[in-house]
Amino acid sequence: MDIVTAFPTALWGILLELAPSLLVGLLIAGLIHAYVPSAVIRRGLSRPDLGSVVRASLVGVPLPLCSCGVIPTALGLRRQGASPGAATSFMISTPQTGVDSILVTAAFLGWPFALFKLIAAFVTGVVGGALVNRVVPAAPSDEAQDGLGHPDDERPRGWLARIIEAVRYAVFDLLGAINTWLVIGVIAAALVTTLTPVDFFADRPWADGMLGMLVMLAIALPLYVCTTASVPIAASLIAAGLPAGSALVFLMAGPATNLATIGAVYRTLGAKVLSVYLGTVVVMSLGFGLIFDQLLTTVPVQTLVHEHQQSWLPVLSALLLLALMAMLGLRQYRAQTQAKARLATLQGLDSGANAGSQQDLAAKPGRDALILEVKGMTCGHCVATVKNALESLEQVHEASPDLATGQVVIRGGFVETETLEHTIEGAGFQLARRD
Repeated sequence: MDIVTAFPTALWGILLELAPSLLVGLLIAGLIHAYVPSAVIRRGLSRPDLGSVVRASLVGVPLPLCSCGVIPTALGLRRQGASPGAATSFMISTPQTGVDSILVTAAFLGWPFALFKLIAAFVTGVVGGALVNRVVPAAPSDEAQDGLGHPDDERPRGWLARIIEAVRYAVFDLLGAINTWLVIGVIAAALVTTLTPVDFFADRPWADGMLGMLVMLAIALPLYVCTTASVPIAASLIAAGLPAGSALVFLMAGPATNLATIGAVYRTLGAKVLSVYLGTVVVMSLGFGLIFDQLLTTVPVQTLVHEHQQSWLPVLSALLLLALMAMLGLRQYRAQTQAKARLATLQGLDSGANAGSQQDLAAKPGRDALILEVKGMTCGHCVATVKNALESLEQVHEASPDLATGQVVIRGGFVETETLEHTIEGAGFQLARRD
C-alpha cells in the first residue's frame, strides 16, 4: 500500500478510534459544567495545607482544560482564596488529563495505561502543590474575581436548559478550544503511522531508557501539546517501537508545559513557583516513566488502521465529529475575517490621524475604539478568556481578539492603560508594548 492510499486509511482509522471516546468525554465535561456549581470547586482550597492541595488535584484531574486555558482558571482560584499550593496543584494536574483524555487514552492504549497516567497526573499535582506551600509564603489573595465561567446565580435552571448549556459548552467552549490542535494531532499521528516502519525505534539505542525519556522531554517541554490530540501521536510512536515509558513522559510533560505557559506562570506567580512547577513536571514525568517501564513491559496499542464495517457507532461518531469541527472552523474563520476587517479600518483611521503609541490611544477619552497586542493567545479558550476579562471592565463595551494576529479591538469609553494591562495579565496573558 503506497502513501497515497495508506495516509487516508490511517487518518480515517484514527478518527474512528478517537471520535466515540472524545464525544462522550466532552459531554461528561459539559454536564459537570452545567450541574456542578463553581462554589463547590472553590470550597476547601484556601488553607495552605496538604488537604487543599489534594482537593485541588482531585478537582483538576477530570477537567478538560489545556495548559494555556488552565492558567487563567488557576489564577481565578487564587483570587477567590485558594492557597498558592492549591493553585499550583490544580495547574499541574489539570492539563495532563481530563475525562475526554482518559477515555481517548483507554481507547488507544488500554485502561492500564490510562489509569496509570491518571494517577501520575494526580500525584504530580499534589507533589508540586505541597512543595509550593513550603517554599512560598501564603500571602492573602486579591479580591475575588470570576475565573471559572458562569457565576452560580447565572447558571441555567431546569434540566432542559442545563442539557442545552452542557452541549453548548462541550461544543463551542471545549471542542472549539482544541479543534485546531486536534486536526494537527490526528494528521501528525497518521503521518507517523504511514511513514514510520514497524519497530522503527526498536533498534535505536537512544530511544531506550532514560535517554529516550530525555529526548521526549526536550521535545515536549517548549511545545503546546493538547492532551487529547497527543494521545494518537503517542500511540503511533509506541506502535513504531518507542518504549511506553518515553511516550508517558511525552504525554505528561507536553500538555503540562509550553513556552506561553512558562511565561504566564513567571509573570503572575513568580520565579519560585515557576521553578517548583517546572522541576516537579520534569522530575515526576521522568520518574513515572521509569516506574511504568518496570511495571508494564508491554502496552496493548490499539491498531490505528483496521476495519469497522461491523459497527456503526465509530463511523457515526467520526462523521459527527468532522461535522462539528467543520462548523467550528467556519465559525472561527468568519470571526477572524470580521476582526481583521475591523483592524484594517481602525489602522487606516489611526494612520490618517497620525496616532501615537498604544499607550497614547488608551489615554484618549474621545476615541471609541483602540487596538492592543496581546501575547500568549494560542487557542479558542485563550481568545474567550481575554474577551471575557476585558469585557468585565465597565468602560469596555466590546472586545474582539484575533487569534491569528494577537490583536484585540476594544470599543467603549476611556480606560487607563494600567487598568488594561492589569486585566490582561490577571487573565494570564501579556500586553505587548510598542514604542
